[in-house]
Order: sequence, then structure tokens, then C-alpha cells
Amino acid sequence: MSSLNQVQLIGNVGRDPDIRYTANSDPVANFSIATSEKWRDKNSGDAHEKTEWHRVVVFGKLAQVVSDYVKKGTKLFVQGKMQTRKWADKEGNDKYTTEVVLSGWGSKLVMLGGGDSSRPPAQGSVEKPRAEVSETVEEFDDDIPF
Repeated sequence: MSSLNQVQLIGNVGRDPDIRYTANSDPVANFSIATSEKWRDKNSGDAHEKTEWHRVVVFGKLAQVVSDYVKKGTKLFVQGKMQTRKWADKEGNDKYTTEVVLSGWGSKLVMLGGGDSSRPPAQGSVEKPRAEVSETVEEFDDDIPF
């Protein structure tokens, strides 16, 4: 049986993205997205809200889009894969970071909302995407004999 590693999130960017470049001058964008859920306690009627923060790493063409257009407060739809990486802190202790990675085929970034993306949409409204960018597989002109 095959497996699937796909993550889709809609949320707000928590701070301006950090843009770095690889040795080959390819952009890499790092930022966090906040997703929230709200509910009302059935017994007390009290309103509750829970916010989760998700690290996002974007490579290639999508990273350039992030660099040019995404800022703190921007509402985004992102689609990528979940990835955990291991690293060592200053004392040499192993640490782990889990991230949503947008790289290559199947990765998607959609900027949602109107001009002021820091303002939440009206209750019950459906937002029209402002821009959508996807990574695509480039076609090759190789003559393959099959």
C-alpha cells in the first residue's frame, strides 16, 4: 500500500518571513502560520479559542513569491508535506523540528483575503483567493524510445 504525506493549512503569518539563499542562490523562506479554532462550552456557555503555530519552509519559485508578497498578518493557504529534521543545539544536545515543507510537485501557496490581510474576514464569509502559485513538474524534450 502507498502512503501519503500531505498537509493543508489556512492561517495567518505570525511575522515577516525570513528569506535566505542557498549556495546556488536559490531562495528559502521560513515563517510560521497560526491556525485557530473557536468553540463555546456546552455547559457554561464560555467562549474558548485554541491557536496552533506551524513552522513552514518554502523552497524555489514559491520562496521567491513569499519574499515578494508575504508579510506578517497575510492570510495563506499552504499545501506541502510534513517533515521532521534533527539538529544539535549549542551544547550538542539533539533537537527535533517538525515543519511543513513546500518544495516541488504538489506544493501550493494561495494568498487569501483582500488588500488588508491582517483584518479577519466577516463571520461566515468565504474569501476569494488573491493569488495562487503552484510548483509544477517541468517537461523534458528528451527523446525516450518507449
